[in-house]
Amino acid sequence: MINTKLYFKDSINLKKTRNVQLKSLSKKFDKIFLEIESDIKNTKKTLNVLDENFNFNFNFKDLNKFKKFKTIALIGMGGSILGAEAIYNFFQTKIKKRIFFFNDLDENKITNFKKEENLKNVLFIIISKSGNTVETLSNTFALNIIKKNSKNIIIISEKKNNLLFVLSKKLNLFYIEHKDYIGGRYSVLSEVGIIPAYIMGIDIIKLRLNILESLKGKNKNFLKKSSIKIARLLNSKKKNSLIFLNYFPELEKFLYWYQQLIAESLGKKGKGFLPVVSNVPKDHHSLLQLYLDGPKDKLFHIFAYESKSKEKISISKNFGIKSFLNKKKVSKVKIAQKSALIKSFRTKNIPYREFLIKDKNEDILGRLFSYFIVETIIVGKLLKINPFDQPAVEQVKVYTKRLLT
Repeated sequence: MINTKLYFKDSINLKKTRNVQLKSLSKKFDKIFLEIESDIKNTKKTLNVLDENFNFNFNFKDLNKFKKFKTIALIGMGGSILGAEAIYNFFQTKIKKRIFFFNDLDENKITNFKKEENLKNVLFIIISKSGNTVETLSNTFALNIIKKNSKNIIIISEKKNNLLFVLSKKLNLFYIEHKDYIGGRYSVLSEVGIIPAYIMGIDIIKLRLNILESLKGKNKNFLKKSSIKIARLLNSKKKNSLIFLNYFPELEKFLYWYQQLIAESLGKKGKGFLPVVSNVPKDHHSLLQLYLDGPKDKLFHIFAYESKSKEKISISKNFGIKSFLNKKKVSKVKIAQKSALIKSFRTKNIPYREFLIKDKNEDILGRLFSYFIVETIIVGKLLKINPFDQPAVEQVKVYTKRLLT
């Protein structure tokens, strides 16, 4: 139990694991946990982003002039944009602004956006840690938005000799430094995610308020047990896929953020999960047969929300039929489908974890971000994997640049 509004349940069974192995992993966890606590306080470590005294590279008063924009376009790739997308998706019903995300190379999207929008009235937030991300630069220049002294552009990149930083200085564009020690997939609670969230109208203080709760008391015990179990499963190589079963549509983009976190942090040295976002109950009718009766190489994470939906199923008496669905809330149907699936998992001894959200607010989302960041780093360290680098991806970037020059 994380708190009364957020419930985590671990149903992974490791009965075959020897006590000696568990004791060894327990000692390793304790050592890593001390390192985590130390790194949070270290202003040159990635995990400093979770510190309650984290020092932002901007003044909030300087951002207020951008809050007048009703249309915002974010340009970025991977960790530079997935966090902001997750925040927007989670709070979409309360955000009163129009938000567009340029997170791929989509020529039709660029063309249509230029035709349909008055670009002078759009706030563009361009984010790239390196300042040289090929897709981000391609979208930026294809949109043809870079002008000297533009008042509708925010650039976030490292303060180094990169194209975005050089442009910001040469053309007098609003610039915010991206801390060089915080990698993209860990940056959602830094300037990268907080600035878009603030301009969207999200309470960023509440978003960061309780992000260390997963390290305390019973929450720490859950973190310890789960991290050890995940590490054991990865090390055994018996579970190759991690399926995110999503019963909560507003969490979909968060799961794509989590997908990157898992894939880039742990997919190394021949190890790692293939993380897949599976929207349910839709996928009950396409993939469930495989999930339940296919290869036993999957671990499932179930995400659900206890909504207070008012939508009811109404079958008119005039139809002359009876149905068990009549007068049932739509949310109750979804809960029944989830419960039935869990019962099947238990019957077939399929490992799963359940993450139940009981409220939809900034505090809950902040806790989710921080929990999975910390857990992923700990799992990597337990497996002697560096959870912060991405050497294979960097090699592809080098090849790409060679082919374009």
